Amino acid sequence: MKRIRVIPILLLQNNGLVKTVRFKKTTYIGDPINAVKIFNEKEVDELAFIDIEATVKNKEPDYNKIEEIASECFMPLAYGGGIKNLEQVKRIFAIGVEKVIINSAIILNRNLISEGAKIYGNQSIVVSVDVKKDFFGKYNCYFNSGKNKIKTDFITFVKEIEQLGAGEIVLTSIDREGTFKGYDLELIKQVTKNVNIPVIANGGASCVEDFEKAVNIGGASAVSAGSLFVYKSENRGVLINYPSQNELKEKLFSKIQIK
Repeated sequence: MKRIRVIPILLLQNNGLVKTVRFKKTTYIGDPINAVKIFNEKEVDELAFIDIEATVKNKEPDYNKIEEIASECFMPLAYGGGIKNLEQVKRIFAIGVEKVIINSAIILNRNLISEGAKIYGNQSIVVSVDVKKDFFGKYNCYFNSGKNKIKTDFITFVKEIEQLGAGEIVLTSIDREGTFKGYDLELIKQVTKNVNIPVIANGGASCVEDFEKAVNIGGASAVSAGSLFVYKSENRGVLINYPSQNELKEKLFSKIQIK
């Protein structure tokens, strides 16, 4: 039986916890500290927070809020949002965060990946790759919370990320994000076939069975979700939740095809 990481990705806006659908339709969920405390009790593998307005509004990361979250978090913590330079990365790590998630900086300051990986280790530098299909079904990468398209070819782009020294890719389907329609397995397969670093599937998960498909069909090394962990069901009643370890063993870990 092989264990994989199952990671809640939580979105911050104005110091509150929010959820989006296809990177739009923001809904307030509650207090992020309360969510962290619940996830502590649920024995979550890893937790990620992304401030979705920091880059859009050209703001610094909210170090006070990050420190508050880190002080309550009992599991490895990743943070993304508004990160543009090494000084910010240094400050975030000093707070107690284990990984930084970089998105827009891959366009604005590409050296940040290689320099960060050199100083802190590849495992500490995660790149968020946000992907959306165009009218013709072609995958394109976006940055700045999905507002700006990256001109580089999709596969060329993910290969460059690996070459620069990123330790992991968080691969998000913008088309599926927040929809409960399941992961875009073809998207995951295209990336995992072209890079050798871990790929974390994100966007669309509706159940533990979707995790298994992302790993066995898509080739993902880990899985993540947002709506699944903050809503009770597709009816979107707020409930911070996480599968029990027994459920994960039965429906996920025991079914992973070891390659």
